[in-house]
Amino acid sequence: MGATSVESDCERFIRVIYDEHGDALRRFAARLLGGDWTKAEDILQEAAIRAWRHTGLLARQGKDGVRPWLFTVVRNLVTDEHRARLVRPVSACTVDELVIPVDDGIERALTRQVVHDTLDDLTPQQRQILHHTYFQGRSVTETAQVLGIAEGTVKSRTYYALRALRSALHDRGVRF
Repeated sequence: MGATSVESDCERFIRVIYDEHGDALRRFAARLLGGDWTKAEDILQEAAIRAWRHTGLLARQGKDGVRPWLFTVVRNLVTDEHRARLVRPVSACTVDELVIPVDDGIERALTRQVVHDTLDDLTPQQRQILHHTYFQGRSVTETAQVLGIAEGTVKSRTYYALRALRSALHDRGVRF
């Protein structure tokens, strides 16, 4: 009788994980894996098993703490999968099919570098207005006073500078 109770608790716990978080976790894993839904399903199964092994920890975190924990586990499993592929040769996979999970710090640094490079594509006037309004954090009024132009001119230059920046970033493949 005790073993049956444990099995039913386990099944119930796994069912709750799948019902409440399964679709989102599967999509997340598939995105990190470059669209490999089969591997994403494997990752989801492993994440559910790890969640079951850590029920005590998850119970202390409460319902709101389970989802972030699961997403972290999925991301770590995908990273482990990627590292394992680096150690053993990939037989039927081209370089274009590999998706390398990127640490958020690296991704932010790369984005910052792309934005910096893209700023060079703007006119000096556009760079100047963005420097004052965004990088210096000045208000429209302060920027107008510093540059000796009307507030309306600051607003329109800012609008067109941001539009040019967005277009240049789009041309470089940055999506937001």
